[in-house]
Amino acid sequence: MANTTSTAVSTSLASVTLEVADLDAARRFYSAFGVDAYIGLRACDAHSSGFRGFTLGLTVSGPATVDGFVGAAVDAGATVLKPAAKSLWGYGGVVQAPDGTIWKIATSAKKDTGPATREIDEVVLLIGVEDVKATRQFYVGRGMTVAKSFGGKYAEFVPGQSSPVKLALYKRRALAKDLGVPADGTGSHRIVLGGTAGAFTDEDGFAWEAAA
Repeated sequence: MANTTSTAVSTSLASVTLEVADLDAARRFYSAFGVDAYIGLRACDAHSSGFRGFTLGLTVSGPATVDGFVGAAVDAGATVLKPAAKSLWGYGGVVQAPDGTIWKIATSAKKDTGPATREIDEVVLLIGVEDVKATRQFYVGRGMTVAKSFGGKYAEFVPGQSSPVKLALYKRRALAKDLGVPADGTGSHRIVLGGTAGAFTDEDGFAWEAAA
């Protein structure tokens, strides 16, 4: 494992915008889910089928808080892809929003040390890529700083000071397996990333635009 950190980030993820077919319905869902402060929404009817190649992950304090977020998502119309359960690394579950976006809610704690809250410790955008090393280098070439790198399996970038979401890379098939969905998918990713380096598209088709 190689770790590098830096406080000077020339390029960073500043915003995440989900493209949805029904804008009003998506606004209602994400408000009820409790994550509307972390994402933007945009109307879009671009074709998309199967796995869109990414997930948004919430890290929270304990199992009861995981259950609270999963319950809020389901009550608002989400589908459970993986029921919340204990694992070797902690406790978590996976849900799919009505617009198709997959969310993973997890904690490293296996037991609660306090009551459930609606607080989110961290939000991570994990994009599935064919070649983690190549994509990591692509982003480094764009000025992003690597925070953690586990060979060709996983990479994480230093977030910008104003960014509410951290960007990480994972092998596409491994990500789909972790989420409990088939890896195949076609069409739009239905997500646009806002950054400080203008518009571009990465090697796996994820589009960036200049952050507002």
